[in-house]
Amino acid sequence: MAVEWTPNLSVGVKHIDDQHIIWFKKANELFEAGRERRAKEYINTMLDFLDDYTKQHFKDEEAYMEEIHYPELDAQKKAHAIFIDNLAKLKKEYNETDGNILVILNANKMVLDWLTNHIRSMDKKIGEYVKTL
Repeated sequence: MAVEWTPNLSVGVKHIDDQHIIWFKKANELFEAGRERRAKEYINTMLDFLDDYTKQHFKDEEAYMEEIHYPELDAQKKAHAIFIDNLAKLKKEYNETDGNILVILNANKMVLDWLTNHIRSMDKKIGEYVKTL
């Protein structure tokens, strides 16, 4: 189930939106690789990239929120930490099941739903706050 970034997911902060677009693209590539039953090593490489990219994106986003004195920074940090933990569990489960593709396919909805819901319910507020500055 591919989910594409669309303009209605725009936060209104260019560097955040640009990173979200890449995040969606890479997440979809991971799940496409699962659907195509690509090699475990390839999927692990994709999981590693997604993990690293997610951590960097959250770090960048949190630094920006600190810079603008965003009042809901702590809530964002908690949500980010939970997602990073869930991503680590996904990778661990994938490896513990000896590369069971169903783990990746079943995670598709969880990851992309979290991302779209997080953008809509939390990240868009960053853009709204920025407009008040």
